[in-house]
Amino acid sequence: DIAATSYILIDAKTGQVLIQENADEALPPASLTKIMTSYIAIEEIISGRLTLDTPVHISEKAWRMEGSKTFVGVDTMVRAEDLLRGIIIQSGNDASVAIAEHIAGSEEAFADMMNQYAEVMGMQQSFFMNASGLDTELYYNTMSARDLALIARETVIKHKDFYPIYAEREFTYNGITQSNRNSLLFRDRNVDGLKTGWTDAAGFCLVASAERDGMRLISVVMGTASTEARAIETQKLFTYGFRYFETHQLYSEGQVLTNVPVWSGEQSAVDLGVTEDVFVTIPRGQGENLTAAVDVEEAVTAPLVGGQIMGVVNVTLDSDLIYRGDVVAMQAIEQGGL
Repeated sequence: DIAATSYILIDAKTGQVLIQENADEALPPASLTKIMTSYIAIEEIISGRLTLDTPVHISEKAWRMEGSKTFVGVDTMVRAEDLLRGIIIQSGNDASVAIAEHIAGSEEAFADMMNQYAEVMGMQQSFFMNASGLDTELYYNTMSARDLALIARETVIKHKDFYPIYAEREFTYNGITQSNRNSLLFRDRNVDGLKTGWTDAAGFCLVASAERDGMRLISVVMGTASTEARAIETQKLFTYGFRYFETHQLYSEGQVLTNVPVWSGEQSAVDLGVTEDVFVTIPRGQGENLTAAVDVEEAVTAPLVGGQIMGVVNVTLDSDLIYRGDVVAMQAIEQGGL
């Protein structure tokens, strides 16, 4: 039993949910907000609108931020990379506001960007009013456990060059060294991210990721009772996921599944297969019980374009459908001469 208001555990490779409770409830995320703040900052770096060495001005508003800080100086210039580490490792509210103001002109405009990103990514219960996740008497940000798992998965997969920052155990800025608040980094060698959060309204929250034997899991717990509780409940989820499930590779990119005859073509048959690696999450040890059925026409007529969808493959486990995907022509076939 997981002692949290809301939680979810997913396989990062497939996105498959392994266990969940109240995963779509909109809750205050506290500093888990900063996963989105840093996500946008990294997107700006990837797009070239920002570099790691870009000097960022620290406004009085940023400098005055309460709560966890990177301890940037008012009216100074700080490298974007230092702010990014301050946000991710130290959970700096000052660093979050500074990067938000630099990217969007104001924290309010940055919150609009956050909401646009959330909409595009399908984060249905997320709404942002600020970049830090601090609550005010008037409002707080909202996110669901499912939304947090979604953006954590995007971070792990899409930002893999930057993701190792989430595993760094400490960061020193302005002569002040602060430890990463994710205690699992210090006690579970499989854990390599992501972010903690706490406010009175949110309780103690943790989004974490762990990798073992080629399987990566992402967990979210919201509304636990203490810093220790969020770590313990997260470890329970990881133990469950790694013990009872495995990530199984069904097919490799370019793998041919079957072939069919081609009428009036320069070749008499065409190979049909998949264009990318295909993985599924299954109960541990059940790989031998998977059954695949390819559903395509018995014969096709040229011309054919490479990559053209020719049918589907259905994969079942004990008669339950667990994967359905397109089967495509692996090569182009021109019409033959009469």
